[in-house]
Amino acid sequence: MATKQSDSNKNEDELKLLISRLNHRLQKISEGGGKEKIEKEHSKGKMTARERVAYLLDKGQNAIELGALAGYKMYEEYGGCPAAGVIVTIGMVSGKQCIIVANDATVKAGAWFPIAGKKNLRAQEIAMENRLPIIYLVDSAGVFLPLQDEIFPDKENFGRIFRNNAVLSSKGIPQIAAIMGSCVAGGAYLPIMSDESIIVDKTGSIFLAGSYLVKAAIGEDIDNETLGGATTHSEISGVIDYKAKDDKEALDIIKDIIDKIGSYTPAGFSRVKAKIPKKDPKDIYSIIPSDRTKPYDMYEIIDRLIDDSKLTEYKAGYGKSLICGYARIDGWAVGIVANQRTLVKTKTGEMRFGGVIYSDSADKATRFIMNCNQKKIPLLFLQDVTGFMVGSRSEHGGIIKDGAKMVNAVSNSVVPKFTVVIGNSYGAGNYAMCGKAYDPRLIVAWPSARIAVMGGEQAAKVLLQIEVSRLKAKGEKITPEKETELLDEIKNKYDDQTSPYYAAARLWIDAIIDPLETRNWISSGIHMANHAQIENDFNLGVIQT
Repeated sequence: MATKQSDSNKNEDELKLLISRLNHRLQKISEGGGKEKIEKEHSKGKMTARERVAYLLDKGQNAIELGALAGYKMYEEYGGCPAAGVIVTIGMVSGKQCIIVANDATVKAGAWFPIAGKKNLRAQEIAMENRLPIIYLVDSAGVFLPLQDEIFPDKENFGRIFRNNAVLSSKGIPQIAAIMGSCVAGGAYLPIMSDESIIVDKTGSIFLAGSYLVKAAIGEDIDNETLGGATTHSEISGVIDYKAKDDKEALDIIKDIIDKIGSYTPAGFSRVKAKIPKKDPKDIYSIIPSDRTKPYDMYEIIDRLIDDSKLTEYKAGYGKSLICGYARIDGWAVGIVANQRTLVKTKTGEMRFGGVIYSDSADKATRFIMNCNQKKIPLLFLQDVTGFMVGSRSEHGGIIKDGAKMVNAVSNSVVPKFTVVIGNSYGAGNYAMCGKAYDPRLIVAWPSARIAVMGGEQAAKVLLQIEVSRLKAKGEKITPEKETELLDEIKNKYDDQTSPYYAAARLWIDAIIDPLETRNWISSGIHMANHAQIENDFNLGVIQT
C-alpha cells in the first residue's frame, strides 16, 4: 500500500510539473511579439489581438483557444512566430457561439507564415463543418515574403482561404470582418468576400498595392490613407460597409450584427442537465503513470470525466482491450471508445497487453461506432494506444481484417467525433482511434501524450540499424561506444518529434490541455457540432466480414 501511495504521489508531481511547464509556455506565447510591440500597438490607439478577442467574447462564458502552440519552436531563424501570429478562439459573442480569427500585429506585423495559413484554414474548416459564424479581425502585413514559396501556390496554402470564403458564403454561414490595421495584396480579398465588413478610421487600410508599390508600378504619388483608408472605402469606393472611430466601436458593431443573426436548426444531439462526476477529476493527476510503460485503469479516468461517473458499458466482457460505452459529459450524450491500459485476462485465461488493440476489441468497437451513428450520438475517443496486436496468432486470426473494419467505421462515421490523446498514440492505433487524419471535430492532447509511428525505444533501434548500415557501407568502423552515442542521438531526436509540443506546433492537434479542461472542451465541441445537421447517411461501403 505504501508503494502504491508513493507511486500516486510521484504521478501527481510529474503531471503537475508538465502542466506547470505548459502554462508557462502559454503565458509566454500570449505576449506575442513582446511587451515593446504591445506598447507600440497601444501608442497607435490600437488594441492587441488578444485584447480584441477578449472584448468580443461574452463575459462569464467558457471559451477555448485553438492552436495557441502553433509555430512553437518553428521559424526560429526569423525570430519565431508565437501562436502562428494569429489567435483562433471559439466562444460566445452576443449569446451565439462563434469562431474568431484575429491577426496578431505584434508578431512580424501580422505577416502570414506557412503555419499561419494552415491555422486559418483549420478555423474555416471548423466553421464549415459546424456551421459556426466566423469573425475575422484583420491586421496583417500580408504573406511573409522570405517563405512565400511555402504559403502561396499550393492547394492548402494562402489562396485556399479565399476559396473557403466563397464556399462558406454559399453555405449561408455568416462571415463578419473588421479591418483594424493593414490589409494588403491578396489578403484584401478576405474581408471583402465576407458578408459584412468594418474598417477602423486612421488605423485600418485596405488595398491591393500600397503607395510604394503604386509609385513603382505606375508612377502615381499617393499616401496610403487616401489610397485605401476608411474614408476612401466607406464614402468613395463603397467597398466597406461600416466605418468605426476606433477598435472598440468596430467590435461593438460586430456584436450588434451577431446579435441579429437568426437561430439555427440544431442537429438534435441529446442533452440533459449536467451533473459533476462522482469521482474527483483532480485524481487524474495521480492516476496517469509518470512512467509511460506502466499500466493504469482507464475506467478510473473515464469515471472522472463523465457526468455522475455513470458509464453504460457495451459488451463489457468481450474485447476488453477497448472500453466502449454510453455516458454524458456536461449533459451531452457521448459514445466513448477508450484504450484500456491494464493487463486484461480473457475467459480462456489469456493475458493481454494494455493499450494494444486485438481482433475482438476492433470488432466490438466497429459495432459500437455503428450503433452511435444509428442513434445520433457523438463519439469520444480516449487514446492511449501502442497499435494493433502483431504476431502469427493475430495474423492468422485476421487482425488486419478486423482493424480495417474499425478504420472503415471511423472513416465513414457521420456523427461528430472528438479525440483526446491521453498517453501513447502510435502507428495504426492513431488511425483507428480517430487521429487527425480521420476528421475529429476537435483533437486535443494532455501533456502526457506522445504521437508517433512507433514508440521511441523501438524506433530508435530500427533507425540505429539503418544508420549503422549506412556508415559501414561508407567504410566506417562502428565501435560499441560509437553505436551507443548514435543510439542516444537518434533517440533524443525521435523523442523531440513525438512530444505533444511538436504535434501542436504543426497543428496535428488543436491544443495541449490540462486534463481538468477536458469536459469543457468536449462540451464546447458538441455545442458547436449541434449547429450542423447530419446531412449524409452512415454507409460503410465494402468491408470484409
